[in-house]
Amino acid sequence: MSAGHGAADVTADGAGHGHGHGHAVSVDADRKLLSGALALIVGFMIAEVIVGLAAGSLALVTDAAHMLTDAIAIALALLAIRLAAKPPRGGFTYGFKRVEILSAQANGITLLLLAVYFVYEAVNRLIHPPEVKGALVLITGLVGIVVNLLATWLISKANRSSLNVEGAFQHILNDLFAFIATALAGLVVLLTGFTRADAIAAFVVAVLMLKAGIGLVRESGRIFLEAAPTAIDPQALGAELCALDGVVEVHDLHVWQITSGEPAASAHVLVAEGLDCHQIRIRIEQVLAERHHLTHSTLQVDHASEGRVEEHCSDAHGEVHRSVTTVAPGPDPTSPAH
Repeated sequence: MSAGHGAADVTADGAGHGHGHGHAVSVDADRKLLSGALALIVGFMIAEVIVGLAAGSLALVTDAAHMLTDAIAIALALLAIRLAAKPPRGGFTYGFKRVEILSAQANGITLLLLAVYFVYEAVNRLIHPPEVKGALVLITGLVGIVVNLLATWLISKANRSSLNVEGAFQHILNDLFAFIATALAGLVVLLTGFTRADAIAAFVVAVLMLKAGIGLVRESGRIFLEAAPTAIDPQALGAELCALDGVVEVHDLHVWQITSGEPAASAHVLVAEGLDCHQIRIRIEQVLAERHHLTHSTLQVDHASEGRVEEHCSDAHGEVHRSVTTVAPGPDPTSPAH
């Protein structure tokens, strides 16, 4: 008969207080940085739409539309930061932390949709090139480079470990590339009259948007599917825990991310008869925190009945990890005297 010791959810030092995820000062700084970038983007976007239509430039209109998505991306990021700061309540036991991941996924999807549209438009303009006013395109592109350099610099100083902030940053960074391509296209049109350069610039930017969009959708999708963080291999982690003295079996091992930079783990651990379950649990928590930065762990630790390890949990989720050798009852392996 197993000795149930319940579940534990504490930090490696055994304290039951919060895990220190995020700080108000950092959040306030991120809000100010994102707000400054938003003001720059919106102001220039309005001017670019006017100039783009006057110049007949697809590259400028492409940039303006991309800047609109930049503004929406930053606004979503700001909203997500505000919601994520709300404390858990009611049925939302993690609070609204994953709103940030929703924002990042929305940013990725808009990048993909816009990229597809601009590829289509660029191909049409390569086949039937319209008249493009190179001087207006060049001047606007150069001003856009300056504006986006400032916006990129502002957001780069925010917490980019957040997928939400990274999504907004990718939008702005791609827009910077877009303006560089636009300025080059304007220069080519101005010097050579080769109007297809405008469509080629739009095509190049669309490819960059596809790359960034795929990355954001992939990473946000992994979090929604509760996949393990890319830096952690659950199979290797299970084997590592089973190698600890006194651990006989680890099953129902789950590793996931609550939101960006907040990994969590849970597991059912069986230890040899006669050993102190609580001390072994503390040792496991130390390993998770110190080696894998998993400070949010929930562990159920029980004794394994001799000769009946395989029967303990017949419907375990995922792989069952077992120690190579079963540790016989003896002194507590975590005690100083060991």
